[in-house]
Amino acid sequence: MKKIEAVIKPFKLDEVREALSEIGISGLTVTEVKGFGRQKGHTELYRGAEYVVDFLPKIKIEIVVNEEQVDPAIEAIIKAARTGKIGDGKIFVMPVEQVVRIRTGETNEAAI
Repeated sequence: MKKIEAVIKPFKLDEVREALSEIGISGLTVTEVKGFGRQKGHTELYRGAEYVVDFLPKIKIEIVVNEEQVDPAIEAIIKAARTGKIGDGKIFVMPVEQVVRIRTGETNEAAI
């Protein structure tokens, strides 16, 4: 099993969720986060004063999938989240040792 974390632009969330749903991935966790990469923030004007916004709003999506679903999930996220502009985000893939469904006690593959 693998955990996929994707950090994307907020307005792309619905498209990514639909793309994952189309390939059979139904469970996901979404968190509103802030951060920056190569963008390094930007400046904005508020009431005549300029200020720097260092951390940009992003969405972090977390899913746990079987090994066979990793590549299709990554492709679906990339296809749905890509705008072609800086700040489209990143995808991280890491191993998951164990999963337990709290309600039933099911473990690993059965718990996904």
